[in-house]
Amino acid sequence: MEAPKFTGLIRGNNIHDNNYYDFTQGFYKKLSEGTNMSIDSLQTSNAGGSVSMSVDNSSVGSNDSLTHILSHPGLKPVNHHNYSVSVGQSVFRPGKVGHALNDDALARALMDGRYPTEGLANYEEWTIDLRKLNMGAAFAQGAFGKLYRGTYNGEDVAIKILEKPENSPEKAQVMEQQFQQEVTMLATLKHPNIVRFIGACRKPMVWCIVTEYAKGGSVRQFLTRRQNRAVPLKLAVQQALDVARGMAYVHHLGFIHRDLKSDNLLISADKSIKIADFGVARIEVQTEGMTPETGTYRWMAPEMIQHRPYTHKVDVYSFGIVLWELITGLLPFQNMTAVQAAFAVVNKGVRPVIPNDCLPVLSNIMTRCWDTNPEVRPPFSEIVKMLEEAENEIKTTVRKARFRCCMTQPMTID
Repeated sequence: MEAPKFTGLIRGNNIHDNNYYDFTQGFYKKLSEGTNMSIDSLQTSNAGGSVSMSVDNSSVGSNDSLTHILSHPGLKPVNHHNYSVSVGQSVFRPGKVGHALNDDALARALMDGRYPTEGLANYEEWTIDLRKLNMGAAFAQGAFGKLYRGTYNGEDVAIKILEKPENSPEKAQVMEQQFQQEVTMLATLKHPNIVRFIGACRKPMVWCIVTEYAKGGSVRQFLTRRQNRAVPLKLAVQQALDVARGMAYVHHLGFIHRDLKSDNLLISADKSIKIADFGVARIEVQTEGMTPETGTYRWMAPEMIQHRPYTHKVDVYSFGIVLWELITGLLPFQNMTAVQAAFAVVNKGVRPVIPNDCLPVLSNIMTRCWDTNPEVRPPFSEIVKMLEEAENEIKTTVRKARFRCCMTQPMTID
């Protein structure tokens, strides 16, 4: 695939790039969490979904809600006798049926048989058949949509439904643009370590994207469940290798992810890692004018934080932070707010402290990945080779090694 052919998906006419993510990156929250909670205390959670729709305050964007459909008075329950889906009865809890979705306006708008299902031009083969889709309960929501669990053709899936803004044609155009971009990228990326795209569709009031459902949830969730206990070194390197191989493939096709973090890394049933959330990914050739305020501060490269020009090496920086997470189990800069972390990274050269018992090869990878100078950061093809060396070293010399966690998490200066 040649990146230039997709340039039309990047920017629409008369749409300023700075507006591109101001509304699409508004923060999302888990359904079970209160709206009055401190934004910084909210952790991302996609619970196996393909797109992380909940972000902490380190993701830059507006928190204002333009959602009208969630309480739209004009939407009434419709007869779904033409479909094999029952929105009001379908929910995915083992052995149980409950939590009716009759009052969920987004789900009703998607399944409304009065309107035709439209696909994306040139990607008609990816248009989902709503008769094969069973909607389960929503597990994350935000200003512009929700994530649901469900099944498609009997397979567990994650269903992302976005609302079309009613009163802002410009923002509706930008959301359409992002929908097209995400569908295009997901349909193009085919790799064992990339979340698998199943299909998408459009209705008059909503857009929908369906991907495989990762039963193990996100890596961030996995690490949080461990409650700062030491992570087996072999597992950490295996997971890091999965991410590096997937990202090497992404970069080979000329894409930049721009929001690589543990929340966007999903654990599949076979324990392999799947890279997800390509909603903010961009074509590398379009770097000039690309919005730097995309991604998440704790994982964000200094040049993005500073609004300077950047390349695919921003993903390498983020990977260095992810690798540190995997071998410590900790949240980066956990004793700082996201904004404080961004300030420290840029102005003081602060980086997470590497454990004293870290293998030299892994220490070298992290140090190079998060170097201030993007030219020093290695390409993912080289990172894969270094991690394979580390994996061999672990098998032969430190088979049972584990890293000790730095509970106080002091800082290093780059």
